[in-house]
Parts: sequence; structure tokens; C-alpha cells
Amino acid sequence: MLKIKLAFMSGLMTLLVIGTAMADPTTGGGSTGGSTSWFFPALGSFAVGIAAFGGALGDGKAIAAACEGTARNPGAGGRIFTMLLLGLALIETLVLFTFLTVLLTKEP
Repeated sequence: MLKIKLAFMSGLMTLLVIGTAMADPTTGGGSTGGSTSWFFPALGSFAVGIAAFGGALGDGKAIAAACEGTARNPGAGGRIFTMLLLGLALIETLVLFTFLTVLLTKEP
């Protein structure tokens, strides 16, 4: 299992480095005339995808922990639910900030 996680993380890091290099307008994107690299529009979608993937993993772990905590101590269910909603709101806020950043930095 550890090998799969390491391979997945190394693949993501490789894509991140290649995507960053391709987004640089001074590198070989083949573009001329003041426009940016051909790969730049795809980076916004890639960033939102990574943020949504991370947010979904965080949501899943938070919900699983809340269910386990409620099963162990049903009397604290209301307090656990309140903290769960606060945590989920903060996790989803990060995804929305990434989406907003992509929308604001998009070229006209």
C-alpha cells in the first residue's frame, strides 16, 4: 500500500513540476506575439481538480471520524456534529478559494 501511495504522490509531483514549467511563458511553449504558453489555460482546471480531490479526501476522513466518534459516545453526537460542520465548511472553503483564484487570474 505504501508503494502505491508513493507512486501516486511522485506522479502528482511530476505533473506539478511539468505543469509549472509549461506555464512559464519564457519556456518552449511555441507561442509568439505576447501570448502565454499553450498549456496555461489547462493549469487552472488542473489546480481546481487537485483542490477538489484533496477536499473530497478531507471530507471523507472528517465524516468517517465523526461517525466513529458518535458511535463510541452517542451522547456527544450533537457537539461532534457541530464541529463536523465547521470542519467541512473550512475544507470546502479552500476548494472554493482555488476555484475563485482560477477565475480571477484567467485571461480575457
